[in-house]
Amino acid sequence: MSAKPILFVDFDGTLCFDRYWRSLPPDQFKTAQELVFGDDKALVDGWMRGKNTAEEVNRLIAEKINMPFEELWGLFVRDCETMHISEKVLERLDALRDRYIVILITGNMDSFTRFTIPALKLDRYFDHINNSFFDGRFKTDRKGEIFTEYAEGIGVSLNDCVLIDDSAKTCEAFNALGGTAYLITPEQDIMHYLEILK
Repeated sequence: MSAKPILFVDFDGTLCFDRYWRSLPPDQFKTAQELVFGDDKALVDGWMRGKNTAEEVNRLIAEKINMPFEELWGLFVRDCETMHISEKVLERLDALRDRYIVILITGNMDSFTRFTIPALKLDRYFDHINNSFFDGRFKTDRKGEIFTEYAEGIGVSLNDCVLIDDSAKTCEAFNALGGTAYLITPEQDIMHYLEILK
């Protein structure tokens, strides 16, 4: 029996739209978001490639917004643990495992694996979870080689594999490799594409 094709699914902007530090008051939330996700991408890129830890980033923010580290850390962990994903979407992904190897592939941080995955029990719904923090690379690095490695490792053709992602750049890289990429937009959410795959 030949191996099942892979369904790659992104996390942020695809499965979940909640933000880190969203429980902060609006002005402090804005400061935290700008510090990490603003024009200077060095901090967030380093964090997502495993060069910084959640503690280090939260210490920087705590200092910037003049909040005790322990207080900010507690809020951050709670926000990580209470991110929302539609139960309906998770059930649909789980059902698709009959036909696909379903892999959550995300440019993310250590906090995602430490707090979000166990709190939301995401390992119940995916055959594998790839977090760039531990892998050290992004989906578009070296023309999307991570997708090729997964397909070769499982013994399937990327032509039979599917990606659902909110990044046009990632979708373009996946399409260039021969796969089928579905881009998340305000008009077409993940459920729209999961229904196509049923």
